[in-house]
Amino acid sequence: MKTTFADFGLAPPLLKAIQELGFEHPTPVQSQVIPKLLQGARDLVALAQTGTGKTAAFGLPLLQLTDPARATTQALILCPTRELCLQITSDFADFGRHAPAIRTVAVYGGASIDTQMRALRRGAQIIVATPGRMQDLLRRKAVRLADVQRVVLDEADEMLNMGFQEDLEAILKEVPGGARTLLFSATMPRQVAAIASQYMHVPEEILVGQRNAGAEQVSHECYVVHARDRYPALRRIIDYYQGLYGIVFCRTRLETQEIADRLKADGYPADALHGELSQPQRDRVMKNFRDRELHILVATDVAARGLDVTDLTHVINYNLPDVANHYTHRSGRTGRAGKTGISIALVHLHETSRLRIIEQLTKKPFVRKPVPTGRAVCEAQLLSLLERIRQLDVTDRQLDLYLPTINRLLGDLPREDLVQRLIRMEFGRFLKDYQNAPDLNVQEHRPTHGGKAAHGRPLRSGQAPEAPTPADGDVVRLQINFGHRHGLTPAGLISLINRVTRGPKLRLGRIKVMESVSVFEMFPRDAQVLVPELNEYEVDGRDVRVVTVDNFAHQDAEVRHPRHTHDSARRPHGHERKPHPAAPRRA
Repeated sequence: MKTTFADFGLAPPLLKAIQELGFEHPTPVQSQVIPKLLQGARDLVALAQTGTGKTAAFGLPLLQLTDPARATTQALILCPTRELCLQITSDFADFGRHAPAIRTVAVYGGASIDTQMRALRRGAQIIVATPGRMQDLLRRKAVRLADVQRVVLDEADEMLNMGFQEDLEAILKEVPGGARTLLFSATMPRQVAAIASQYMHVPEEILVGQRNAGAEQVSHECYVVHARDRYPALRRIIDYYQGLYGIVFCRTRLETQEIADRLKADGYPADALHGELSQPQRDRVMKNFRDRELHILVATDVAARGLDVTDLTHVINYNLPDVANHYTHRSGRTGRAGKTGISIALVHLHETSRLRIIEQLTKKPFVRKPVPTGRAVCEAQLLSLLERIRQLDVTDRQLDLYLPTINRLLGDLPREDLVQRLIRMEFGRFLKDYQNAPDLNVQEHRPTHGGKAAHGRPLRSGQAPEAPTPADGDVVRLQINFGHRHGLTPAGLISLINRVTRGPKLRLGRIKVMESVSVFEMFPRDAQVLVPELNEYEVDGRDVRVVTVDNFAHQDAEVRHPRHTHDSARRPHGHERKPHPAAPRRA
């Protein structure tokens, strides 16, 4: 017999709200977390993918354990984005609709801090906050955490990836030592483990699925194309998958807007979501997307964090993320609430090694699939159109009044001629677009023992030993402010340099990726080109900073990657458009 929410000892008003919301049986994370929060006293770490019901897992117990008779703040929930902040607050209102009134206040950046301070002065038993705004309120002494009994860190890995570690640590120091800490995360990188070790007392760990693995109900597909063919391949995939409702992830704000504009110009119901939109623009885009007026949302990683749309069919990686862990969060946007989903990666030959890193991280293999041919796309569209025609309801006889006119104008046309005309009227765009459509697929080539790829070209970045040597002259050693903590790998560093630089290849020497920084070698003349470009770049909301260092040693713990010690960075063909020189490049 399946477990029910009533088995957990939840109060009748909460059970009534759950029933009205259509919750029948708890998800695995809810089954494990709810009774432990209601009955236990230990700190808790729960590792589970997005979309598994984590908000109800901690929200229902918090509402039951909060005393409505006390006006002071008893629970604090920290989350990475304003969207997730608002979503949690809305869910709490739904869960507590029949319970005694508990005041939940959301505080987040991008909105008036004065308005939020007034709301806090009226009393807030539960505060849902982004770390940056909460830290601002603490500095202004506009909030008191002295009576907080429970702290929830929701999507802790995302908060750390976004650079909130210092804010989190400052906030946790303001919380009473006896407060219970509950940490929810999709992955468990080192910095999350460090937070748990420092601010949690012998936490109990709950693991739903495999550590750092992707959602079970998501399948992963890969299409290998030339960089210049990414957009045509994207269009074919959208046209091939009927009823596609999903997010297309791009690396930069500029590329996000460009792809969304191209899709709209080509007649697709699409729009962009990135950091340069105002809050009203963002709200309008998200409302249209949730209402299905838009079927395709083109977004950056940062802009899409915290989105709560449970029925996405696809996630498309127009570019692979800079940080491998971020792929888990991207793919977790689909396949939610027990539904299946597909995560698609568009890659060129230079990126196939990065696929293997993601496969190792997620423990999910990519299925290599061919980009659909023009004929395959047309057949898929035609079958969809015919099925829609078959399902049309014609029993209401509304056309009877117009049948004499229809028969007079079309009655002399042969049946096959009439069918062709009607189909072409609905189907003509696809026939025109895909007439003589070229094959976009690229064959992957395996290296041979002679040190060359099967097609005779030198092995690509990540394989060719083309590092500077002492005979080549002096090298300069550079330090970048990204390391293991941020998910950087040697291959990821090379990919970053490929995107930032133009022109001929830049040769790299030794690479050392450490906990919070990385060090690499290159020729001084190349460094003069690269460093100014990198220092105008941004990765996931964090500014890139590159400085010169005297030697290769560093106090930080070192992890050696001998396979990547002598890699070359090349700029692939089809590299994204460079912004106007007056505008700093943003990722």
